[in-house]
Amino acid sequence: MSDIALIGIYEISKILNKPTRLETTLSNVVSLLSSFMQMRHGVISLLSDDDIPNITVGAGWNEGSDERYRARLPERAIGQIVTTSIPLVVENIASNPLFIRRDIELLGAGDGTKVSFIGVPIRVDTRVVGTLTIDRPWDSTAVHHLDSDVRFLTMVANLIGQTVQLQRVIFRDRERLIAESHRLQKELLELKPAKSKSTKKVPIEGIVGDSAVIRSLLDKVAIVAKSHSTVLLRGESGTGKELIAKAIHESSPRAKGPFVKMNCAALPESVLESELFGHEKGAFTGAINARKGRFELADKGTLFLDEIGEISPAFQAKLLRVLQEQEFERVGGNQTLKVNVRVIAATNKNLEEAVVRKEFRADLYYRISVVPLMLPPLRQRKTDIPLLAEEFLSRFNKENERDLSFGSGALDVLTACYFPGNVRELENCVRRTATLTQGERISADDFACRHNECLSATLWATSEDDPGRARPEIPLPVARRPCSRPPSTPHRPVNWLTRKTLRPAPRCRRSPSGSDEPMSERERYVDAMERSGWVQAKAARLLGLTPRQVGYALKKHGIEIKRF
Repeated sequence: MSDIALIGIYEISKILNKPTRLETTLSNVVSLLSSFMQMRHGVISLLSDDDIPNITVGAGWNEGSDERYRARLPERAIGQIVTTSIPLVVENIASNPLFIRRDIELLGAGDGTKVSFIGVPIRVDTRVVGTLTIDRPWDSTAVHHLDSDVRFLTMVANLIGQTVQLQRVIFRDRERLIAESHRLQKELLELKPAKSKSTKKVPIEGIVGDSAVIRSLLDKVAIVAKSHSTVLLRGESGTGKELIAKAIHESSPRAKGPFVKMNCAALPESVLESELFGHEKGAFTGAINARKGRFELADKGTLFLDEIGEISPAFQAKLLRVLQEQEFERVGGNQTLKVNVRVIAATNKNLEEAVVRKEFRADLYYRISVVPLMLPPLRQRKTDIPLLAEEFLSRFNKENERDLSFGSGALDVLTACYFPGNVRELENCVRRTATLTQGERISADDFACRHNECLSATLWATSEDDPGRARPEIPLPVARRPCSRPPSTPHRPVNWLTRKTLRPAPRCRRSPSGSDEPMSERERYVDAMERSGWVQAKAARLLGLTPRQVGYALKKHGIEIKRF
Protein backbone atom coordinates (compact mmCIF):
# COMPACT_ATOMS: atom_id res chain seq x y z
CA MET A 1 0.00 0.00 0.00
CA SER A 2 1.28 3.47 -0.87
CA ASP A 3 2.19 5.98 1.81
CA ILE A 4 -0.68 8.28 0.79
CA ALA A 5 -3.17 5.41 1.19
CA LEU A 6 -1.81 4.66 4.67
CA ILE A 7 -2.18 8.31 5.62
CA GLY A 8 -5.73 8.26 4.26
CA ILE A 9 -6.67 5.20 6.32
CA TYR A 10 -5.16 6.83 9.42
CA GLU A 11 -7.04 10.11 8.94
CA ILE A 12 -10.33 8.33 8.22
CA SER A 13 -9.96 6.17 11.33
CA LYS A 14 -9.56 9.33 13.41
CA ILE A 15 -12.84 10.70 11.99
CA LEU A 16 -14.65 7.43 12.73
CA ASN A 17 -13.45 7.48 16.34
CA LYS A 18 -14.93 10.91 17.10
CA PRO A 19 -18.11 10.89 19.24
CA THR A 20 -20.36 12.62 16.67
CA ARG A 21 -23.64 11.73 15.00
CA LEU A 22 -23.29 8.79 12.58
CA GLU A 23 -24.52 10.77 9.54
CA THR A 24 -22.05 13.58 10.25
CA THR A 25 -19.19 11.11 10.70
CA LEU A 26 -19.88 9.34 7.40
CA SER A 27 -20.25 12.65 5.55
CA ASN A 28 -16.84 13.74 6.85
CA VAL A 29 -15.37 10.46 5.61
CA VAL A 30 -16.69 11.12 2.08
CA SER A 31 -15.31 14.66 2.17
CA LEU A 32 -11.88 13.36 3.16
CA LEU A 33 -11.85 10.67 0.44
CA SER A 34 -11.53 13.29 -2.28
CA SER A 35 -8.18 14.33 -0.77
CA PHE A 36 -6.69 10.88 -1.33
CA MET A 37 -8.14 9.69 -4.63
CA GLN A 38 -9.61 10.99 -7.87
CA MET A 39 -13.40 11.26 -7.55
CA ARG A 40 -16.25 13.61 -8.30
CA HIS A 41 -19.03 12.34 -6.05
CA GLY A 42 -19.06 9.87 -3.20
CA VAL A 43 -22.01 8.30 -1.41
CA ILE A 44 -22.24 6.06 1.65
CA SER A 45 -25.55 4.22 1.94
CA LEU A 46 -26.63 2.03 4.87
CA LEU A 47 -29.57 -0.32 4.42
CA SER A 48 -32.56 -0.42 6.72
CA ASP A 49 -31.77 -2.49 9.80
CA ASP A 50 -33.35 -3.32 13.11
CA ASP A 51 -30.87 -1.06 14.86
CA ILE A 52 -29.43 1.30 12.22
CA PRO A 53 -31.88 3.47 10.18
CA ASN A 54 -31.72 3.86 6.42
CA ILE A 55 -28.93 6.43 5.94
CA THR A 56 -27.57 7.91 2.70
CA VAL A 57 -24.96 10.66 2.98
CA GLY A 58 -22.36 12.43 0.89
CA ALA A 59 -19.99 15.35 1.25
CA GLY A 60 -21.72 18.34 2.83
CA TRP A 61 -24.61 16.33 4.25
CA ASN A 62 -27.17 18.15 6.37
CA GLU A 63 -30.54 17.30 7.88
CA GLY A 64 -33.08 16.38 5.21
CA SER A 65 -30.61 15.93 2.34
CA ASP A 66 -30.67 12.11 2.26
CA GLU A 67 -32.99 12.00 -0.78
CA ARG A 68 -30.63 14.15 -2.82
CA TYR A 69 -27.78 11.68 -2.29
CA ARG A 70 -30.07 8.66 -2.61
CA ALA A 71 -31.08 9.83 -6.10
CA ARG A 72 -27.48 9.41 -7.28
CA LEU A 73 -27.45 5.71 -6.45
CA PRO A 74 -27.90 3.39 -9.47
CA GLU A 75 -30.41 0.87 -8.14
CA ARG A 76 -29.29 -2.14 -10.21
CA ALA A 77 -25.61 -1.60 -9.51
CA ILE A 78 -26.21 -1.22 -5.77
CA GLY A 79 -28.40 -4.34 -5.81
CA GLN A 80 -25.61 -6.37 -7.41
CA ILE A 81 -23.02 -5.20 -4.85
CA VAL A 82 -25.34 -6.07 -1.95
CA THR A 83 -26.37 -9.44 -3.42
CA THR A 84 -22.91 -10.65 -4.44
CA SER A 85 -20.91 -8.89 -1.67
CA ILE A 86 -18.29 -8.21 -4.35
CA PRO A 87 -16.89 -4.79 -5.40
CA LEU A 88 -18.15 -3.43 -8.73
CA VAL A 89 -15.88 -1.53 -11.16
CA VAL A 90 -17.37 0.04 -14.32
CA GLU A 91 -15.10 1.98 -16.66
CA ASN A 92 -17.94 3.59 -18.67
CA ILE A 93 -21.43 3.57 -17.16
CA ALA A 94 -23.05 4.57 -20.47
CA SER A 95 -22.22 1.17 -21.96
CA ASN A 96 -23.11 -0.95 -18.91
CA PRO A 97 -26.61 -2.48 -18.62
CA LEU A 98 -26.61 -1.97 -14.82
CA PHE A 99 -27.09 1.79 -15.42
CA ILE A 100 -30.36 3.03 -16.90
CA ARG A 101 -30.80 6.35 -18.70
CA ARG A 102 -31.83 8.15 -15.50
CA ASP A 103 -28.67 6.91 -13.70
CA ILE A 104 -26.48 8.04 -16.60
CA GLU A 105 -27.98 11.55 -16.57
CA LEU A 106 -27.78 11.95 -12.79
CA LEU A 107 -24.15 10.86 -12.79
CA GLY A 108 -23.28 13.45 -15.47
CA ALA A 109 -22.76 11.15 -18.46
CA GLY A 110 -25.83 12.22 -20.42
CA ASP A 111 -23.92 14.64 -22.65
CA GLY A 112 -21.54 11.97 -23.91
CA THR A 113 -18.97 12.41 -21.12
CA LYS A 114 -17.50 9.09 -20.06
CA VAL A 115 -17.97 8.43 -16.36
CA SER A 116 -16.52 5.50 -14.38
CA PHE A 117 -18.00 4.00 -11.24
CA ILE A 118 -16.57 2.05 -8.28
CA GLY A 119 -18.69 0.52 -5.51
CA VAL A 120 -17.66 -1.67 -2.57
CA PRO A 121 -19.81 -3.42 0.05
CA ILE A 122 -19.88 -2.37 3.71
CA ARG A 123 -20.02 -5.48 5.90
CA VAL A 124 -20.77 -6.25 9.51
CA ASP A 125 -19.37 -9.72 10.07
CA THR A 126 -20.49 -11.57 6.92
CA ARG A 127 -23.61 -9.52 6.21
CA VAL A 128 -23.68 -6.59 3.80
CA VAL A 129 -25.25 -3.57 5.51
CA GLY A 130 -24.48 -0.88 2.92
CA THR A 131 -22.28 0.39 0.12
CA LEU A 132 -19.54 2.94 -0.49
CA THR A 133 -19.58 4.27 -4.06
CA ILE A 134 -17.71 6.92 -6.05
CA ASP A 135 -17.91 8.19 -9.62
CA ARG A 136 -15.45 10.23 -11.69
CA PRO A 137 -14.80 11.28 -15.29
CA TRP A 138 -13.22 8.44 -17.26
CA ASP A 139 -9.44 8.79 -17.58
CA SER A 140 -7.84 6.10 -19.72
CA THR A 141 -4.41 6.93 -18.26
CA ALA A 142 -5.66 5.99 -14.79
CA VAL A 143 -6.73 2.43 -15.63
CA HIS A 144 -3.80 0.94 -13.75
CA HIS A 145 -5.01 2.73 -10.56
CA LEU A 146 -8.35 0.89 -10.46
CA ASP A 147 -7.12 -2.11 -8.48
CA SER A 148 -5.40 0.06 -5.84
CA ASP A 149 -8.48 2.30 -5.63
CA VAL A 150 -10.72 -0.72 -5.02
CA ARG A 151 -8.38 -2.01 -2.29
CA PHE A 152 -8.30 1.43 -0.64
CA LEU A 153 -12.11 1.80 -0.73
CA THR A 154 -12.55 -1.74 0.60
CA MET A 155 -10.38 -0.93 3.63
CA VAL A 156 -12.37 2.26 4.22
CA ALA A 157 -15.62 0.26 3.94
CA ASN A 158 -14.31 -2.24 6.52
CA LEU A 159 -13.60 0.61 8.95
CA ILE A 160 -17.11 1.97 8.35
CA GLY A 161 -18.54 -1.50 9.02
CA GLN A 162 -16.78 -1.63 12.39
CA THR A 163 -18.19 1.79 13.27
CA VAL A 164 -21.72 0.70 12.29
CA GLN A 165 -21.36 -2.42 14.43
CA LEU A 166 -20.27 -0.29 17.41
CA GLN A 167 -23.23 2.04 16.86
CA ARG A 168 -25.53 -0.98 16.88
CA VAL A 169 -24.07 -2.25 20.18
CA ILE A 170 -24.39 1.20 21.75
CA PHE A 171 -27.96 1.58 20.45
CA ARG A 172 -29.07 -1.79 21.84
CA ASP A 173 -27.29 -1.18 25.13
CA ARG A 174 -28.78 2.28 25.51
CA GLU A 175 -32.30 1.06 24.72
CA ARG A 176 -31.96 -1.73 27.26
CA LEU A 177 -30.65 0.64 29.91
CA ILE A 178 -33.40 3.18 29.23
CA ALA A 179 -36.04 0.45 29.46
CA GLU A 180 -34.58 -0.77 32.74
CA SER A 181 -34.42 2.80 34.04
CA HIS A 182 -38.08 3.37 33.13
CA ARG A 183 -39.09 0.14 34.87
CA LEU A 184 -37.29 1.11 38.07
CA GLN A 185 -38.59 4.67 37.94
CA LYS A 186 -42.12 3.28 37.59
CA GLU A 187 -41.59 1.17 40.69
CA LEU A 188 -40.31 4.24 42.54
CA LEU A 189 -43.36 6.29 41.53
CA GLU A 190 -45.72 3.54 42.59
CA LEU A 191 -44.08 3.32 45.99
CA LYS A 192 -46.59 4.27 48.66
CA PRO A 193 -45.39 6.38 51.57
CA ALA A 194 -44.85 4.41 54.75
CA LYS A 195 -47.85 4.54 57.08
CA SER A 196 -45.90 3.71 60.18
CA LYS A 197 -44.98 6.47 62.56
CA SER A 198 -41.60 7.96 61.68
CA THR A 199 -38.68 7.90 64.07
CA LYS A 200 -36.09 10.54 64.61
CA LYS A 201 -33.36 8.49 63.02
CA VAL A 202 -33.61 6.61 59.76
CA PRO A 203 -32.59 2.97 60.32
CA ILE A 204 -29.51 3.17 58.10
CA GLU A 205 -26.16 3.60 59.77
CA GLY A 206 -24.69 7.09 59.39
CA ILE A 207 -27.81 8.69 57.91
CA VAL A 208 -29.63 11.00 60.31
CA GLY A 209 -32.90 12.71 59.47
CA ASP A 210 -36.66 12.50 59.59
CA SER A 211 -37.71 14.97 56.89
CA ALA A 212 -40.05 13.98 54.08
CA VAL A 213 -37.33 14.31 51.42
CA ILE A 214 -34.95 12.03 53.34
CA ARG A 215 -37.66 9.41 53.91
CA SER A 216 -38.55 9.55 50.22
CA LEU A 217 -34.89 9.16 49.23
CA LEU A 218 -34.38 6.18 51.51
CA ASP A 219 -37.54 4.53 50.22
CA LYS A 220 -36.02 4.76 46.75
CA VAL A 221 -32.71 3.42 48.05
CA ALA A 222 -34.55 0.37 49.41
CA ILE A 223 -36.00 -0.36 45.93
CA VAL A 224 -32.85 0.38 43.94
CA ALA A 225 -30.72 -1.75 46.24
CA LYS A 226 -32.61 -4.91 45.23
CA SER A 227 -31.36 -4.71 41.64
CA HIS A 228 -27.87 -4.79 40.16
CA SER A 229 -28.36 -1.65 38.05
CA THR A 230 -25.80 1.13 37.94
CA VAL A 231 -26.80 4.12 40.08
CA LEU A 232 -25.80 7.76 39.61
CA LEU A 233 -25.99 9.91 42.74
CA ARG A 234 -26.54 13.60 41.91
CA GLY A 235 -26.33 16.44 44.36
CA GLU A 236 -24.29 19.28 45.76
CA SER A 237 -21.06 18.74 47.65
CA GLY A 238 -21.63 17.79 51.26
CA THR A 239 -25.03 16.11 50.83
CA GLY A 240 -23.80 12.63 51.79
CA LYS A 241 -23.38 10.81 48.47
CA GLU A 242 -20.88 8.31 49.90
CA LEU A 243 -23.21 7.44 52.79
CA ILE A 244 -26.08 6.79 50.38
CA ALA A 245 -23.80 4.66 48.17
CA LYS A 246 -22.84 2.57 51.20
CA ALA A 247 -26.50 2.30 52.22
CA ILE A 248 -27.37 0.94 48.75
CA HIS A 249 -24.57 -1.62 49.02
CA GLU A 250 -25.49 -2.77 52.51
CA SER A 251 -29.16 -3.14 51.56
CA SER A 252 -28.36 -5.10 48.41
CA PRO A 253 -27.72 -8.82 47.73
CA ARG A 254 -24.04 -7.83 47.47
CA ALA A 255 -23.88 -6.75 51.12
CA LYS A 256 -21.54 -9.63 52.00
CA GLY A 257 -19.16 -8.54 49.23
CA PRO A 258 -16.64 -5.69 49.41
CA PHE A 259 -17.54 -2.00 49.20
CA VAL A 260 -14.64 -0.26 47.46
CA LYS A 261 -14.55 3.50 46.92
CA MET A 262 -12.48 5.68 44.62
CA ASN A 263 -12.33 9.46 44.16
CA CYS A 264 -11.79 9.95 40.42
CA ALA A 265 -10.79 13.60 40.84
CA ALA A 266 -8.02 12.91 43.34
CA LEU A 267 -5.55 11.28 40.93
CA PRO A 268 -4.08 12.08 37.49
CA GLU A 269 -5.20 9.91 34.58
CA SER A 270 -2.06 7.74 34.47
CA VAL A 271 -2.34 6.87 38.17
CA LEU A 272 -6.12 6.51 37.99
CA GLU A 273 -5.83 3.76 35.36
CA SER A 274 -3.44 1.79 37.57
CA GLU A 275 -5.64 2.32 40.64
CA LEU A 276 -8.80 1.11 38.91
CA PHE A 277 -7.43 -1.68 36.70
CA GLY A 278 -4.27 -2.65 38.59
CA HIS A 279 -0.84 -3.22 37.03
CA GLU A 280 1.65 -5.98 36.34
CA LYS A 281 5.17 -6.12 37.69
CA GLY A 282 7.46 -3.87 35.65
CA ALA A 283 4.56 -2.09 33.89
CA PHE A 284 6.17 1.25 34.73
CA THR A 285 8.94 2.69 36.88
CA GLY A 286 8.27 1.77 40.48
CA ALA A 287 5.97 -1.18 39.69
CA ILE A 288 8.09 -3.71 41.59
CA ASN A 289 5.14 -6.05 42.18
CA ALA A 290 1.84 -6.87 40.48
CA ARG A 291 -1.11 -5.14 42.09
CA LYS A 292 -4.86 -5.59 41.94
CA GLY A 293 -6.98 -2.59 40.96
CA ARG A 294 -10.21 -1.40 42.53
CA PHE A 295 -12.34 -3.35 40.03
CA GLU A 296 -10.68 -6.62 41.07
CA LEU A 297 -10.94 -5.75 44.75
CA ALA A 298 -14.66 -5.00 44.33
CA ASP A 299 -15.43 -8.31 42.58
CA LYS A 300 -18.86 -9.63 43.68
CA GLY A 301 -19.37 -6.35 45.54
CA THR A 302 -19.85 -2.65 44.85
CA LEU A 303 -17.47 -0.02 43.47
CA PHE A 304 -18.23 3.61 44.36
CA LEU A 305 -16.74 6.07 41.84
CA ASP A 306 -16.97 9.56 43.32
CA GLU A 307 -16.53 12.71 41.18
CA ILE A 308 -16.95 10.69 37.98
CA GLY A 309 -17.62 13.86 36.03
CA GLU A 310 -13.97 14.91 36.43
CA ILE A 311 -12.33 12.10 34.42
CA SER A 312 -10.85 12.94 31.02
CA PRO A 313 -12.56 12.01 27.73
CA ALA A 314 -9.69 9.64 26.90
CA PHE A 315 -10.14 7.69 30.12
CA GLN A 316 -13.92 7.73 29.73
CA ALA A 317 -13.57 5.39 26.72
CA LYS A 318 -11.54 2.91 28.80
CA LEU A 319 -14.02 3.06 31.64
CA LEU A 320 -16.98 2.57 29.28
CA ARG A 321 -15.59 -0.72 28.02
CA VAL A 322 -15.19 -2.06 31.57
CA LEU A 323 -18.72 -1.00 32.53
CA GLN A 324 -20.19 -2.62 29.40
CA GLU A 325 -18.20 -5.85 29.28
CA GLN A 326 -17.15 -6.20 32.96
CA GLU A 327 -13.69 -7.15 31.72
CA PHE A 328 -10.34 -5.38 31.44
CA GLU A 329 -6.56 -5.84 31.36
CA ARG A 330 -4.14 -4.65 34.00
CA VAL A 331 -1.71 -1.92 32.99
CA GLY A 332 1.21 -3.67 31.31
CA GLY A 333 -0.69 -6.97 31.05
CA ASN A 334 -2.34 -8.87 28.22
CA GLN A 335 -4.60 -11.21 30.18
CA THR A 336 -8.29 -10.26 30.13
CA LEU A 337 -9.80 -10.32 33.62
CA LYS A 338 -13.52 -10.81 34.19
CA VAL A 339 -15.28 -9.30 37.22
CA ASN A 340 -18.79 -8.99 38.64
CA VAL A 341 -19.05 -5.48 40.03
CA ARG A 342 -21.94 -3.13 40.64
CA VAL A 343 -20.94 0.48 40.02
CA ILE A 344 -22.39 3.42 41.92
CA ALA A 345 -21.18 6.74 40.53
CA ALA A 346 -21.53 10.20 42.04
CA THR A 347 -21.06 13.74 40.83
CA ASN A 348 -22.00 17.31 41.66
CA LYS A 349 -21.30 18.30 38.05
CA ASN A 350 -23.94 19.02 35.43
CA LEU A 351 -23.31 16.00 33.19
CA GLU A 352 -25.98 16.98 30.66
CA GLU A 353 -24.16 20.24 29.98
CA ALA A 354 -20.82 18.38 29.86
CA VAL A 355 -22.24 16.03 27.20
CA VAL A 356 -23.38 18.98 25.10
CA ARG A 357 -19.90 20.54 25.39
CA LYS A 358 -18.28 17.20 24.33
CA GLU A 359 -16.54 17.00 27.71
CA PHE A 360 -18.39 13.84 28.72
CA ARG A 361 -19.25 10.92 26.44
CA ALA A 362 -22.96 10.44 25.81
CA ASP A 363 -22.61 6.64 25.75
CA LEU A 364 -20.90 6.68 29.16
CA TYR A 365 -23.61 9.03 30.48
CA TYR A 366 -26.32 6.52 29.50
CA ARG A 367 -24.29 3.69 31.02
CA ILE A 368 -23.88 5.26 34.48
CA SER A 369 -27.22 7.08 34.65
CA VAL A 370 -29.48 4.02 34.62
CA VAL A 371 -31.03 5.01 37.95
CA PRO A 372 -30.28 8.64 38.89
CA LEU A 373 -30.98 9.65 42.48
CA MET A 374 -31.06 13.31 43.54
CA LEU A 375 -29.76 14.01 47.03
CA PRO A 376 -31.52 16.98 48.66
CA PRO A 377 -29.44 19.90 49.98
CA LEU A 378 -29.69 20.76 53.65
CA ARG A 379 -31.82 23.85 52.94
CA GLN A 380 -34.59 21.49 51.73
CA ARG A 381 -34.51 19.49 54.97
CA LYS A 382 -34.38 22.18 57.67
CA THR A 383 -36.16 19.94 60.18
CA ASP A 384 -33.17 17.58 60.11
CA ILE A 385 -30.70 20.25 61.25
CA PRO A 386 -31.37 19.81 65.01
CA LEU A 387 -31.03 16.00 64.68
CA LEU A 388 -27.79 16.33 62.74
CA ALA A 389 -26.39 18.95 65.11
CA GLU A 390 -27.08 16.73 68.13
CA GLU A 391 -25.41 13.80 66.38
CA PHE A 392 -22.29 15.82 65.53
CA LEU A 393 -22.07 17.21 69.07
CA SER A 394 -22.38 13.68 70.47
CA ARG A 395 -19.47 12.52 68.30
CA PHE A 396 -17.43 15.55 69.40
CA ASN A 397 -18.09 14.75 73.05
CA LYS A 398 -16.95 11.14 72.62
CA GLU A 399 -13.78 12.14 70.80
CA ASN A 400 -12.84 14.88 73.28
CA GLU A 401 -14.25 13.42 76.50
CA ARG A 402 -16.55 16.36 77.07
CA ASP A 403 -20.21 16.66 78.02
CA LEU A 404 -21.42 19.64 76.02
CA SER A 405 -25.07 20.28 75.14
CA PHE A 406 -27.01 22.91 73.24
CA GLY A 407 -28.50 25.68 75.31
CA SER A 408 -31.63 27.72 74.74
CA GLY A 409 -31.76 29.25 71.26
CA ALA A 410 -28.61 27.50 69.98
CA LEU A 411 -30.48 25.11 67.69
CA ASP A 412 -32.65 28.00 66.48
CA VAL A 413 -29.51 29.77 65.26
CA LEU A 414 -28.42 26.68 63.31
CA THR A 415 -31.87 26.12 61.82
CA ALA A 416 -31.97 29.71 60.57
CA CYS A 417 -28.64 29.36 58.74
CA TYR A 418 -28.42 28.71 55.03
CA PHE A 419 -25.50 26.20 55.01
CA PRO A 420 -24.47 26.32 51.35
CA GLY A 421 -21.84 23.68 52.22
CA ASN A 422 -24.67 21.38 53.37
CA VAL A 423 -24.12 18.68 56.03
CA ARG A 424 -20.34 18.98 55.83
CA GLU A 425 -20.56 22.70 56.66
CA LEU A 426 -23.02 22.05 59.48
CA GLU A 427 -20.63 19.54 61.07
CA ASN A 428 -17.76 22.01 60.70
CA CYS A 429 -19.83 24.73 62.39
CA VAL A 430 -20.81 22.48 65.32
CA ARG A 431 -17.26 21.26 65.90
CA ARG A 432 -15.74 24.76 65.67
CA THR A 433 -18.27 26.19 68.10
CA ALA A 434 -17.91 23.25 70.50
CA THR A 435 -14.12 23.59 70.48
CA LEU A 436 -14.24 27.29 71.41
CA THR A 437 -17.05 27.02 73.98
CA GLN A 438 -15.80 27.46 77.56
CA GLY A 439 -18.83 26.28 79.53
CA GLU A 440 -20.88 23.10 79.45
CA ARG A 441 -23.65 24.46 77.21
CA ILE A 442 -23.44 26.02 73.77
CA SER A 443 -25.46 29.22 73.70
CA ALA A 444 -26.74 31.19 70.74
CA ASP A 445 -24.03 33.82 71.17
CA ASP A 446 -21.26 31.21 70.90
CA PHE A 447 -21.74 30.90 67.14
CA ALA A 448 -19.41 32.91 64.90
CA CYS A 449 -22.27 34.20 62.75
CA ARG A 450 -23.61 36.17 65.76
CA HIS A 451 -20.38 38.20 65.75
CA ASN A 452 -19.95 38.64 61.97
CA GLU A 453 -17.01 36.21 62.12
CA CYS A 454 -18.43 33.42 59.99
CA LEU A 455 -15.67 32.53 57.49
CA SER A 456 -18.06 30.37 55.48
CA ALA A 457 -20.22 33.40 54.67
CA THR A 458 -17.15 35.18 53.30
CA LEU A 459 -16.16 32.08 51.31
CA TRP A 460 -19.51 31.81 49.55
CA ALA A 461 -19.85 35.56 49.08
CA THR A 462 -16.49 35.84 47.30
CA SER A 463 -16.52 32.60 45.27
CA GLU A 464 -17.24 32.63 41.55
CA ASP A 465 -20.47 31.11 40.27
CA ASP A 466 -20.19 27.56 38.96
CA PRO A 467 -22.95 26.81 36.41
CA GLY A 468 -22.70 23.10 37.15
CA ARG A 469 -23.64 23.44 40.82
CA ALA A 470 -26.51 24.85 42.80
CA ARG A 471 -24.38 27.46 44.49
CA PRO A 472 -26.55 29.99 46.30
CA GLU A 473 -26.47 33.65 45.46
CA ILE A 474 -25.83 36.16 48.26
CA PRO A 475 -29.11 38.00 48.92
CA LEU A 476 -29.39 41.74 49.26
CA PRO A 477 -29.69 43.02 52.84
CA VAL A 478 -33.19 43.95 53.91
CA ALA A 479 -33.47 47.00 56.15
CA ARG A 480 -36.91 46.35 57.66
CA ARG A 481 -37.40 42.60 57.93
CA PRO A 482 -37.53 41.22 61.50
CA CYS A 483 -35.55 38.01 61.95
CA SER A 484 -38.58 36.15 63.25
CA ARG A 485 -40.31 36.48 59.90
CA PRO A 486 -39.69 33.45 57.65
CA PRO A 487 -38.52 33.85 54.03
CA SER A 488 -41.39 34.51 51.64
CA THR A 489 -40.44 31.71 49.24
CA PRO A 490 -38.29 28.64 49.70
CA HIS A 491 -35.03 28.29 47.81
CA ARG A 492 -35.18 26.08 44.75
CA PRO A 493 -31.94 24.38 43.65
CA VAL A 494 -30.53 24.07 40.16
CA ASN A 495 -32.63 22.21 37.60
CA TRP A 496 -30.05 19.81 36.14
CA LEU A 497 -31.62 19.91 32.67
CA THR A 498 -32.41 23.62 32.28
CA ARG A 499 -29.48 24.75 34.45
CA LYS A 500 -31.58 27.55 35.96
CA THR A 501 -31.19 28.60 39.58
CA LEU A 502 -33.82 30.69 41.30
CA ARG A 503 -32.55 33.31 43.71
CA PRO A 504 -33.22 32.29 47.31
CA ALA A 505 -35.39 34.50 49.44
CA PRO A 506 -33.41 37.05 51.46
CA ARG A 507 -32.26 35.69 54.78
CA CYS A 508 -33.22 37.47 57.96
CA ARG A 509 -30.15 38.90 59.60
CA ARG A 510 -29.65 40.04 63.14
CA SER A 511 -28.02 43.31 63.97
CA PRO A 512 -24.38 43.13 65.17
CA SER A 513 -25.63 43.57 68.72
CA GLY A 514 -27.49 40.27 68.43
CA SER A 515 -30.97 41.80 68.86
CA ASP A 516 -33.92 41.29 66.55
CA GLU A 517 -34.19 45.00 65.75
CA PRO A 518 -33.99 46.04 62.07
CA MET A 519 -30.48 46.97 60.95
CA SER A 520 -29.51 50.63 60.83
CA GLU A 521 -27.99 52.16 57.71
CA ARG A 522 -24.47 51.84 59.14
CA GLU A 523 -25.08 48.19 60.05
CA ARG A 524 -26.30 47.50 56.52
CA TYR A 525 -23.00 48.73 55.07
CA VAL A 526 -20.95 46.78 57.62
CA ASP A 527 -23.04 43.69 56.88
CA ALA A 528 -22.53 44.02 53.09
CA MET A 529 -18.79 44.56 53.51
CA GLU A 530 -18.49 41.51 55.79
CA ARG A 531 -20.29 39.30 53.29
CA SER A 532 -18.19 40.55 50.38
CA GLY A 533 -14.86 40.00 52.13
CA TRP A 534 -14.37 43.76 52.53
CA VAL A 535 -14.19 44.28 48.76
CA GLN A 536 -16.02 47.54 47.99
CA ALA A 537 -16.92 46.60 44.41
CA LYS A 538 -18.64 43.41 45.56
CA ALA A 539 -20.39 45.17 48.42
CA ALA A 540 -21.66 47.74 45.92
CA ARG A 541 -23.22 44.97 43.81
CA LEU A 542 -24.96 43.56 46.87
CA LEU A 543 -26.38 46.95 47.80
CA GLY A 544 -27.26 47.98 44.24
CA LEU A 545 -24.92 51.00 44.44
CA THR A 546 -21.74 52.14 42.73
CA PRO A 547 -18.33 51.56 44.41
CA ARG A 548 -17.95 55.34 44.75
CA GLN A 549 -21.27 55.62 46.62
CA VAL A 550 -20.19 52.82 48.96
CA GLY A 551 -16.87 54.62 49.55
CA TYR A 552 -18.66 57.85 50.51
CA ALA A 553 -20.98 55.92 52.87
CA LEU A 554 -18.05 54.20 54.59
CA LYS A 555 -16.40 57.56 55.23
CA LYS A 556 -19.68 59.10 56.34
CA HIS A 557 -20.28 56.43 58.99
CA GLY A 558 -16.62 56.14 59.99
CA ILE A 559 -16.36 52.47 58.98
CA GLU A 560 -12.74 51.36 58.89
CA ILE A 561 -11.78 49.09 55.97
CA LYS A 562 -10.43 45.73 57.15
CA ARG A 563 -7.32 44.46 55.39
CA PHE A 564 -6.53 40.73 55.05
